[in-house]
Parts: sequence; C-alpha cells; structure tokens
Amino acid sequence: MNILQSSFSLLLAVSLFSILGIADLSAQDRPANSEIGIIIGEPTGLSAKFWSNDQSAFDVGLAWSFRGSGSIHLHADYLRHQVLVPETNDLLFYYGLGGRMLFRDDPKVGIRIPVGLQYLIPQSRLSVFFELVPMLNLIPATEFDANGGLGVRYFF
Repeated sequence: MNILQSSFSLLLAVSLFSILGIADLSAQDRPANSEIGIIIGEPTGLSAKFWSNDQSAFDVGLAWSFRGSGSIHLHADYLRHQVLVPETNDLLFYYGLGGRMLFRDDPKVGIRIPVGLQYLIPQSRLSVFFELVPMLNLIPATEFDANGGLGVRYFF
C-alpha cells in the first residue's frame, strides 16, 4: 500500500468515525445533530457536520478545487465550538484540526486547521457559516496553503 492509499484510508476512517460518533448525543438548542449543505469558495461542494455533544462536531467535505487544472477535494475535521452570544446561543465560534486530500495528477495530502463562525438561524433548520482554513501540505512536498468559504447547511 503506498502513501496515497494509506492517507485515503486514514481520511475514510476519520469520516466513518465522525458519522458513527454521534451515538451519545445530549439535548441541544440545535434543531438536530446532523447537517448537510454546500460550501462556496475554495473548494466548492458538499459539506456535512455531525455533532457529538454541545461543543464538539465532526465536519466532512467533498468538493471541487478550482486551483490549477482542478481536482476533487476531500476533508474531515474535528471541531470545537464556543457560543459567542449566550443569551441566544445562535452564534458560534469554532476551531479544529483535520486532514485533506486533493485527487489530481500530483495528489496532495495535508493537515487542516479550520477557524470559523456559524450562525444558527432562529426558528429554522438552517445555519450559515464562514471559515478560513490554514493548511500544511505534507505530500508530495511540505508547503503552506489555505482554503476558505461561505456555506449553508440544513439540520436533519
């Protein structure tokens, strides 16, 4: 098994753990504990989030990166959240750690450090978010990179 296959296996395992890790959920102000939606930016595509408790969630994305000749982007992150407005509990700051892969002629594997804001739209099953993601690519070479985007997700 080469390094690319090993990295893909690790990302797949983290993604599956994220989905399975939602079993012990407590009552929260959110309408549900799973979200699915889209993110527009670099990359652009599908985004899903699975809450494990009031402060922790796992985020996964399958998207298209427009850099260079374009490529499929896959990421998985563990996120921690802090409520910024305690009176309403609808504005959250989050940060985390994860990994990403770009599937192209020269595949890239790296570490992500997402930082963002999420607004839970009151009286609805929608949230909007904005994030900036510094990254450290490890394969094929060590280099810094960044992603960012604006998105919307539906709670289910």
